[in-house]
Amino acid sequence: MNIPDQYIDLPLLKEKGIRLCLKREDTIHPFISGNKYRKLKYNLIEAKNQDKSTLLTFGGAFSNHIAATAFAGFEHGIPTIGVIRGEELADKWQSNPTLKLAYEHGMRFYFVSRSDYRTKETQAFVEKLKEKFGDFYLLPEGGTNTLAVKGCAEILTESDAQFDYICSAVGTGGTMAGLINASRAHQTVLGFPALKGDFLTHEIQKYSHNGQWRLIMDYHFGGYAKLNAELVEFINLFKQKTGIPLDPIYTGKMLFGIFDLIKQDFFTPGTQILAIHTGGLQGIKGMNLVLKKKNLPLLDV
Repeated sequence: MNIPDQYIDLPLLKEKGIRLCLKREDTIHPFISGNKYRKLKYNLIEAKNQDKSTLLTFGGAFSNHIAATAFAGFEHGIPTIGVIRGEELADKWQSNPTLKLAYEHGMRFYFVSRSDYRTKETQAFVEKLKEKFGDFYLLPEGGTNTLAVKGCAEILTESDAQFDYICSAVGTGGTMAGLINASRAHQTVLGFPALKGDFLTHEIQKYSHNGQWRLIMDYHFGGYAKLNAELVEFINLFKQKTGIPLDPIYTGKMLFGIFDLIKQDFFTPGTQILAIHTGGLQGIKGMNLVLKKKNLPLLDV
């Protein structure tokens, strides 16, 4: 698989003597793009090995993982079930672009309350799901498990050894763990969490071997799926100047953070940075509905 590495040519980078390259994982597939493709790769193989006839997973209203799982199941002829956070969505999911896309590719939904959703990893909750839907292959929320981390380790290639820093957005920690496992001794992996909370360190340690890494906690913009006019402006301007679309949940926040750190001289002149574009562009339409309600600027589609 030949994933293009695209060098970014912007004045700040020249001024600070930094080389920034974006690995365009978003170009892997129109719907199963970026880290979601990587996370599903070996899980789909394992589901077939176990003769599982259905995939079941979890997610919220704008989940890239929900959309990717639905399309992967559609392509591989495996029915999919999405356990969706927020029972209020049961009557209005048709107006949600992410859920509509998933439904059009065969996913059945089971809407649960937020309180029930918090128990999704308990054995009792899983047993209830089995009573309702029968046997299935369970994919965790966000898709992170050992097989997902194995797939994400394949993001880095031999030619990426030239970079000093590997940067990635962080949701559940699986992608970053894979990058840590595949990184070289001289490289530092920087993770930019898209949500608040200090639970990610434990999750990353659970799946990663020894390596140099650090979480940069300052660019979540208030939490998961939260953003403001400043971030929207940055994403739109980046697309205008580079031709590269960014998603507002993950990659947009990461690149905002990288450029802010460059302004602050976090990186020494001569540093080479590889940033991973983890896809998620399907979420832009749904986020624009939210932004419109809040009378905020819209993201360029």
